[in-house]
Amino acid sequence: MNTPSSISTVVIAGASGFIGTHFVRRFTDAGVEVRTIGRAGPTVWGDTRGLATALDGADLLINLAGRSVNCRYNKRNADAIFSSRVDTTEELGRALALCRAGEGTPPPVWINSSTGTIYRHAMDRPQTEDDGELGTGFSVAVARAWERAQADADSPGVRKVALRISIVLGPGSVMAPLTVLARTGLGGPMGTGAQKFSWVHLDDLFRAVVFIAGSPSLHGPVNVAAPEVVTNADLMAAVRQRLRVPAGLPTPAWLLHLGGRLIRTEAELVLKSRWVSSRRLLDAGFRFTYPTLGPALDDILARDRVAAPEPVRAD
Repeated sequence: MNTPSSISTVVIAGASGFIGTHFVRRFTDAGVEVRTIGRAGPTVWGDTRGLATALDGADLLINLAGRSVNCRYNKRNADAIFSSRVDTTEELGRALALCRAGEGTPPPVWINSSTGTIYRHAMDRPQTEDDGELGTGFSVAVARAWERAQADADSPGVRKVALRISIVLGPGSVMAPLTVLARTGLGGPMGTGAQKFSWVHLDDLFRAVVFIAGSPSLHGPVNVAAPEVVTNADLMAAVRQRLRVPAGLPTPAWLLHLGGRLIRTEAELVLKSRWVSSRRLLDAGFRFTYPTLGPALDDILARDRVAAPEPVRAD
């Protein structure tokens, strides 16, 4: 999808991550000037004036900053997860205000990452932006504070969008452990396997961001999830089918909790039922390139095979 002619300069905060590196490449390939904010580089967190300079004259701000949640939620990690999202968003708000106060021109659109995990464990119905019910617990508390930090920012004239992203599928990322599990015979249902799995292809996430930037009617929370929501059991079966693995051992919930302690992650990441609906995007006219899981997996696994290094031959 080509970027709108109105986007000539974009600022991407958190550009070194899985999503950020993809966005930088896609915008650069489209001829858009990309300015980045991160822990290293010409513009770094903590230098609010530097952030304001980077924002001056840009057409779009995208904030993707946030520490990975693939860890145990002990105090040290929990503090890092919280601050890497909320503190950075608050600093961007201060930088926008500073940019305006210094008679600069702040970007007219600010798209800030959030998460579909903000909704409750949903087995009964999809959660939309209008009727979705927010959940409880640490992950939800972080998401609510994250969105509040953007909403409370002093940035008049800037359209704000909180992007409630479902689980992003692309080469690497969450696909890597799923394929490992399937290939080792452990790719069966996790827990009951009935929990819902909302997802989005990485390319569609980029297209959604570009679409939102060019859609003045979209503001506030916007869900990004492919129309086809599958169960965990369906997901694992689809992965196995494409890897030509006939069966996979199921993993009961108690074992996932135990294994989470051993590999330093949280079982919630696979046991929570995420049923997210992109009602606002779809109503605004957005159409997904990958609305169903099968073609999305085919594309991603094909890219993984192309990117895989050739085996070393002992000729």
